[in-house]
Amino acid sequence: QVQLVESGGGLVQAGGSLRLSCAASGLTLGVYAMGWFRQAPGKEREFVATISATSLSIYYEDAVKGRFTISRDNAKNTVYLQMNNLTPADTAVYYCAATRAGTAKLKGGSYDYWGQGAQVTVSS
Repeated sequence: QVQLVESGGGLVQAGGSLRLSCAASGLTLGVYAMGWFRQAPGKEREFVATISATSLSIYYEDAVKGRFTISRDNAKNTVYLQMNNLTPADTAVYYCAATRAGTAKLKGGSYDYWGQGAQVTVSS
């Protein structure tokens, strides 16, 4: 059974940093592209970042470019999202997702597995 478990969320002041982790089990992470998405209250889920299976392709949503960094450690079956210079607009539930396609994907519909989400709250 495939499971993706996010951790590292929490409450932080504006300008602060958090690192989200997504631990995968039941699959070999090294052949999956991974993505991070987020959903704020009353809004639709939106793409944040994606990384290909080889880490050669990485894409970010424009609003997080230069502040967020996606990375992966296939040996640990874990994907990370380092978030710096957080603002209240980053407040959302953050989800990691995995796709059997090894290439980076920006659309949520391309993903096969999803985590349960981690709450990130940024206070002003």
